[in-house]
Amino acid sequence: MKKMLSIFFLIFAVNINAQEKCVTKLDEKSGNPMLIGLINREAFADTNYAWWFDAEYKNYNVDSASLEKVIDKLNAYNIVIVMGTWCSDSRREVPRFFKILDYLKFPQEKIKMIAVDRNKKALDREIDKLNIEKVPDFIFYNGATEVGRIVESPKESLEKDISAIITK
Repeated sequence: MKKMLSIFFLIFAVNINAQEKCVTKLDEKSGNPMLIGLINREAFADTNYAWWFDAEYKNYNVDSASLEKVIDKLNAYNIVIVMGTWCSDSRREVPRFFKILDYLKFPQEKIKMIAVDRNKKALDREIDKLNIEKVPDFIFYNGATEVGRIVESPKESLEKDISAIITK
């Protein structure tokens, strides 16, 4: 009986944890679905998001010359992406950012992506610690230390801004 009860609580805990990772809510402003919480790149395969992700990814040309200095250094970093599936800047910059990361062969497991609502809130309080004012927000970490951000849109280009952060 004890073993059955333990298995029940384990399954229950896993289900609760899975439910808190990501939800889809209706955006009151647009009437479209939006993702809230921890997401991964596979979320963009959904037809609600694939139309903008795939088009922007396909049409973006990576400036490989601007990445020469970071091609061997970026893997030492972790990246947190905070974005809104409702946000036009996120819809433009996030697919481009992933195309750059793919070009650099950056490990997907070193990326944490959080989808927020229009109030820049997610499902847990962790987002509050990140001081998000605009999205998308690409935050670069070396260990536990934040070393730089690209907020809303790049200053020069994504490639040049990434290079400036990594080669500080």
